[in-house]
Amino acid sequence: MTESTQNAPKTATHDNEPQEKLRQFMNSGWGDIERADVTLSDVGTWAAKRRDALSQAFPGERLVIPAGTYKVRSNDTDYVYRPHTDYVWLVGDQTSDAVLVLEPNGTSGHDSVLYFRPRADRAEGEEFWRDRMYGELWAGRRPSLTETAKEFGIETRHVDQLAGVLKSDVPTRVRRGEEGSISSLLSGLGTDAERDKELAFTLSELRLVKDAFELEQLRDACAITHRGFSDVLSEMDKVRKYGERWIEGTFWRRARAEGNDVGYTSIAAAGPHATTLHWIENDGPVNDGTLMLLDMGVENRNLYTADVTRTFPVSGEFTPRQRELYQLVLDAQNAGIEALRPGVPFRSGHNASIEVLVRGLEAMELLPVSADEALDPSSGIYQRYTLHGVSHMLGLDVHDCAAARNEKYNKGNVEAGYVLTVEPGLYFQAEDLTVPEDLRGIGIRIEDDILITPAGTENLSNALPRDVEALQNWMAS
Repeated sequence: MTESTQNAPKTATHDNEPQEKLRQFMNSGWGDIERADVTLSDVGTWAAKRRDALSQAFPGERLVIPAGTYKVRSNDTDYVYRPHTDYVWLVGDQTSDAVLVLEPNGTSGHDSVLYFRPRADRAEGEEFWRDRMYGELWAGRRPSLTETAKEFGIETRHVDQLAGVLKSDVPTRVRRGEEGSISSLLSGLGTDAERDKELAFTLSELRLVKDAFELEQLRDACAITHRGFSDVLSEMDKVRKYGERWIEGTFWRRARAEGNDVGYTSIAAAGPHATTLHWIENDGPVNDGTLMLLDMGVENRNLYTADVTRTFPVSGEFTPRQRELYQLVLDAQNAGIEALRPGVPFRSGHNASIEVLVRGLEAMELLPVSADEALDPSSGIYQRYTLHGVSHMLGLDVHDCAAARNEKYNKGNVEAGYVLTVEPGLYFQAEDLTVPEDLRGIGIRIEDDILITPAGTENLSNALPRDVEALQNWMAS
């Protein structure tokens, strides 16, 4: 890809070719827009430490971590851009079409250089006023090389220079998945797929233990999420009128006002929709006498997300039967949280929660066999009513550190600094003839974000009430 091709404005087929007089007028008469107030950010300081940790894992090798580019939603419109998580963790920057390169420096370490597309010079070229994807007058102001270098404490260069760097004969690993606009450059590297995967799982494993900055961000995301849930409960008259759509929109408003966005598509599931684990249509009614399961989390300004689920009685009070089921799920969640501490298997929380659920189902005579038989690994029939696992890691992604190896994650032990969810649930499908008719169409899940501390656990989302009476009082207030 030549520099002239890269810098050609990205226009639409129906854009008119400008006249020379307009070109001359548009490229003159602009004031200086370089920001003089940029200083090193907190995230930039932490990101430098993370790059050092990654550098130690791959001495003598070049590491390439792209941020990614825009994704088409429909025809010539794109989704809102969100950079790749590993890139954000290593830089802190949220600009599109950027590439972090850790270049071995011959002294067992690496020099970090950030290649990206800065805003175009208004005195030269037409990108700033004609380019629909990167032009400042079309898509907003991009940072300059100098501004980014100051904010994140890293050397910066124009992405046009990347091709020459990648041609040099140095063993290279690429974090695949978000190559975007530089995919043609990276495709010619001929890197080994297994070696690239090793970079991916190393990054995920380095991110398992959260640093102090990350814990601050997760607490912030949980606090905003709490306010978002409260917004929904304060508008129950509108929720009853407009249904699940109002829940989704109300929570999203809070997410955008105080954070960056929602961390994942909100699940606003009322009545039988709550039995669909990932219900995201959010287009159904919300009726008194039923339950509404809200699985929602705010992604804060630094892109860390909460992930919280609460199940509410729409009328404000549980029926005796609903209360019995809710309490069973709550007991299971409490058991799961209590089972977690440094050094125990990651699955400890899951196993403790499932034990309580299955024993409870047996006591309610909802199992066709004994609890012991249902829990036997050769059976597992209880999963008809609770299909999913109870925990996953949480951080910059709602399902964080997903590339980590099983022996470090799902089959490993938890460590102080891990943040994971505990989210047991019971789901009785509307057409399930194996359960009493009054239970059909009920789904209940309770989920919180749990930090593993040296002494045990801290519930980061504990501000959102969970107990029956506290939950009902929250609704009433």
